[in-house]
Amino acid sequence: MRKTSQRPPGFEYRSERPLLAKSARSRASTLDELFCEQTSLHRLAERFGTPLYVYSAGIIRERVSDFQNAFRGTDCNICYSVKANSNISILRLLVKLGCGFDVVSGGELQRVLRAKRTAAADVVFSGVGKTIPEIEAALKADILLFNVESASELETLATCAARLKRRARIAFRVNPDVPADTHPYISTGLHKHKFGVPIGEARELYARAASLRCLQIAGISVHIGSQITDFAPFGIAMERVAELVRQLRKDGHAIEYVDAGGGLGIDYRAHSSSDAELNFSSVVMEYARSILTPLRKLDIKLLLEPGRSIIGPAGVLLTRVLYRKTNGDKKFVIVDAAMNDLIRPSLYQAEHQIVPVKAGNDDPEVLDIVGPVCESGDFFARGRELPHVEEGDLLAILDAGAYGMALASNYNSRPRPAEVLVNGKSAKVIRRRETISDLLMPEL
Repeated sequence: MRKTSQRPPGFEYRSERPLLAKSARSRASTLDELFCEQTSLHRLAERFGTPLYVYSAGIIRERVSDFQNAFRGTDCNICYSVKANSNISILRLLVKLGCGFDVVSGGELQRVLRAKRTAAADVVFSGVGKTIPEIEAALKADILLFNVESASELETLATCAARLKRRARIAFRVNPDVPADTHPYISTGLHKHKFGVPIGEARELYARAASLRCLQIAGISVHIGSQITDFAPFGIAMERVAELVRQLRKDGHAIEYVDAGGGLGIDYRAHSSSDAELNFSSVVMEYARSILTPLRKLDIKLLLEPGRSIIGPAGVLLTRVLYRKTNGDKKFVIVDAAMNDLIRPSLYQAEHQIVPVKAGNDDPEVLDIVGPVCESGDFFARGRELPHVEEGDLLAILDAGAYGMALASNYNSRPRPAEVLVNGKSAKVIRRRETISDLLMPEL
């Protein structure tokens, strides 16, 4: 085998020529194809059908290792953000790698507990709208930390804890009013956003929490948004948090944890070894410096909530070309995946790199790559230059591991795809493909 195109480790073009090819011509005619680790994506599509999510266990391990190395020497717990991709098999892998978890719903907590019951000890529970049943489930599981996001939530949590005779460890999620250069839907650190409490009101809220005997003040939490690629906002936010830690300790509060949130972005357009996405270890090192420098000498335990930066590059969505179509000057490639399978291009105007599974040498053409759903917003790329593809060819939508399957729906009564986890030469179905019967079953 030989590498012909550079991608983040785990997804690479390779040629696998037959050992008993009849002639030099037949050997030379073998097309390079995209592999996930040691496994052909073409073969996976033939075996499991399309659309199909494929994840690389190797990339997940490497990404977690990069975070652990960057924060080595720091009392730090990596709490993977479950909302990015909540498949239980992936959570089990992350447990084995030493990760904790950040959850934002009772359902996500149950997924973590299914992965490993004792993982609750390393769970932080975030979110602005925790319900009483969710709070009670988290109290019974004895999670590490509640990230409280309002005065009203504080009172509800205290009432639930008293009723269950439990003590809840809390941090207030403070809103530092730090802008982040990201999509407005995933920016969370300004006063106009629904998340957290204003940092200027935090001391008053901590004083109130200290008067409630079923609550234990344990830390401070902050999260300014997602898909952030400029490190400056992280540093500014942590400077404001560090000052609050000092103030709260002077007020007599035992601040043990700082939850720095997540938000580290990835480069969806990376395609060569010179791109930042292929040098993630150096990226996360710089990220670590921006987080740790303001916290120096504070003697705190650090919590991180990475999601996309671990699982995003570890997944692709395989889809097959159904039809080619021309409307005037516009060329369309219609594929069997749709916005219900991967909504990011439609919802966030996200630009995922899309490549043919079998690489060709044809001259590129400018195409719209669209799905079958009855919406003009059902597209994966517009005006994208791609090598020529024919009906029946396979395409891989790259960097689809985060917020792909997690946001998938059954719009147009379309069953959701299967998911496969690749580990070297082995491939395991970790979620079977839905059927129409699955969709109809809950309805009366």
